[in-house]
Amino acid sequence: MKFLKITKRIINTCANSRQNVLTVLSDEPTPSLEEWESAIPYENVPGPTPIPLLGNTWRFIPFIGDFQTEHIDKVSKKLHEKYGKIVKMEGLLGRPDMLFLFDPDEIEKVFRQEDSLPFRPSMPSLNYYKHVYRKEFFGDNNCGVIAVHGEKWQDFRSRVNQIMLQPRVTKMYVKSITATSQELVDRIEAIKNEDDEVPEDFLNEVHKWSLESIAKIALDVRLGCLDRDAHPDTQRLIDAVHTFFMLVPVLELKIPFWRLWSTPTFKTYLRALDTIREITLKHIDIALHKLDKQDNQELSVLQRVLKMDNNVKTASNLALDMFLVGIDTTSNAVASILYQLSLHQEKQANLYDEVKKLLPDSDTELTHEKLDRMQYLKACVKETMRMYPVVIGNGRCTTSDRVIGGYQIPKGIQVIFQHCVISNLEDYFPRCNEFLPERWLKTSDLCKSHHPFASLPFGFGKRMCLGRRFADLEIQTVLAKIISNYKIEYHYEKLDYYIHPMYTPNGPLKLKFIKR
Repeated sequence: MKFLKITKRIINTCANSRQNVLTVLSDEPTPSLEEWESAIPYENVPGPTPIPLLGNTWRFIPFIGDFQTEHIDKVSKKLHEKYGKIVKMEGLLGRPDMLFLFDPDEIEKVFRQEDSLPFRPSMPSLNYYKHVYRKEFFGDNNCGVIAVHGEKWQDFRSRVNQIMLQPRVTKMYVKSITATSQELVDRIEAIKNEDDEVPEDFLNEVHKWSLESIAKIALDVRLGCLDRDAHPDTQRLIDAVHTFFMLVPVLELKIPFWRLWSTPTFKTYLRALDTIREITLKHIDIALHKLDKQDNQELSVLQRVLKMDNNVKTASNLALDMFLVGIDTTSNAVASILYQLSLHQEKQANLYDEVKKLLPDSDTELTHEKLDRMQYLKACVKETMRMYPVVIGNGRCTTSDRVIGGYQIPKGIQVIFQHCVISNLEDYFPRCNEFLPERWLKTSDLCKSHHPFASLPFGFGKRMCLGRRFADLEIQTVLAKIISNYKIEYHYEKLDYYIHPMYTPNGPLKLKFIKR
């Protein structure tokens, strides 16, 4: 009886959660009466059948459920194979229904028709942290861009867009990011064994590089993450970010007991976010004291926001969001690309030829003009992100009734675009199982055959990834530096991919870095 009462309370919470979505102001176009009435009713959308009380949430319960959060990629693939291009997952305790969309034509329609205040699928746990648990810190109007919606999101994003998304601003950081990338090259040389192989925890070294890069871009602060005597806060921050991402699917997809009482998992989650906030704020304070000592070319993102907006809260919370979501994503992308290049020696050789022409000597300066000319390098990045996107999907929450895929989709449904499935389908990418960077080159016939909305690792539209230009800069720069210095090999059993917490190779990355 006690379990039934708890379950009913959670169901009521779910209803309230959906009602919050429904109250979002919307100017999203609604279908005509004729279009709506000719569409198939929502209840007929195919998908797994929920059971009484537990709905479909039971599927994510360990041992008894048939869905595992670390293998959502495989779960999504099975849903597509069994139910088709549109799949309904209803009865998820504590959150609205999810609608998995595997059709790039329909995904494009959703993006093209989104309103001025697009609503991303919510993260109730992070929303709670920002708007309830630490409301006194974040306030009402400067909560950043993560887990924020409506006019507050639009106001914040409009103030930082021109700094974060303009190519001319990004190019000013090439010199700083090149220096940080060289630190990773030096670190690789220091940690290799006599067989030129890096340790099993090499991914953690890439995390350190990513953290160092973000600190330089966001705050113009050198943390010394890759130094032998790095400050303990470096690892604490990396571990906290990792914990945050690991626990999000646990809190969001499994039975949300945390909404009724503070569970051990939820306490760990809150502590991780507090650690991220506290360590980041230390370095923000240092950066603020440097405000009047820098010229225009060397200003950090924090300082540029302050010069433009003169609001410390805006600048600080933007920097905090950059640390929160920019470390694991970028580092796992780099690790995955290095691993794929190690498996495809011919493609790596092609990349080295391109890099060598533009960086003939170890002391040749890497500039943004040279990066712009490295088309094959960019193709290698795109191809890895097609096959193994570090974030396997994104989505939108409908803010009005819509017709999607010929079905009536009501307001308040979370529409999920699982690009990890779509971008690995032969329908949209011929020879999809092959690692073919050439498909992204304009001179290739394959370039003309893929759907532009079948692979969107950074999203699309008004809520596309705010840090994508900086992420591109970091990834391209470090790859150019590594490839110019090393040939990369891998001599162990091929690794599968899993979500831990990003989509990443499952196993130690014991890569071999042979000095060129």
